[in-house]
Parts: sequence; structure tokens; C-alpha cells
Amino acid sequence: MRILLALLALPLFVASAHAQTAATSTTTKPANAHHTMDQRFQQANVTHDGHLTADQAKTGYKSIARHFAAIDQDKKGYITEADIRAFDKTQRTLHQQAAATKHTTTN
Repeated sequence: MRILLALLALPLFVASAHAQTAATSTTTKPANAHHTMDQRFQQANVTHDGHLTADQAKTGYKSIARHFAAIDQDKKGYITEADIRAFDKTQRTLHQQAAATKHTTTN
């Protein structure tokens, strides 16, 4: 009987602990929280002119810095949010085409 009571009470304790964890995670944001592209761009663009330079990208937007030259196709020395979106769209299209090609050649 004691074992049965213990087993019945266990879900209550688990649910309570989960609720406390969920409440804590929604009220505090971890240091490595994911930001949107717009947020990351604004944080990296310390001059707030809408033009992200290679140095700004290296400091504040490392994933973009790795592809800076490819994104800056006009060789302006800076990129904009529109440039990043266009690059991302092109990369997704290329990835989808490669996946489709791979899928059709394996069947």
C-alpha cells in the first residue's frame, strides 16, 4: 500500500518541479539565448547606420563574418539586412536543389 501511495504521489512532485522550472525559464533569459537576425544585426551594427562592416561582423555577428565576402557581392565594404536575407534565400535554394538532386539520384 505504501508503494502504491508513493507511486501515485510521484507524478505530483514531478509536475511541481517541472512547473517551477518552466516558470523560471520564461522569466529569465539565458546568456546564450537565440536572437533573431534583426536583433543580432542591430547589436553588431554599433554605428546604427544600417551598414554592417566586416570589423563589426567579426566582433558581433561571427556567423555572418564567415560569409561576409560572399554576402557583399557589390564589394561596398558593408552589408545590409537585405543583403543578408538575399544571401540566406540563395543559400536555402541551393541547399534545397542539392537535396532534391541527391534524392532523385539515390532512387
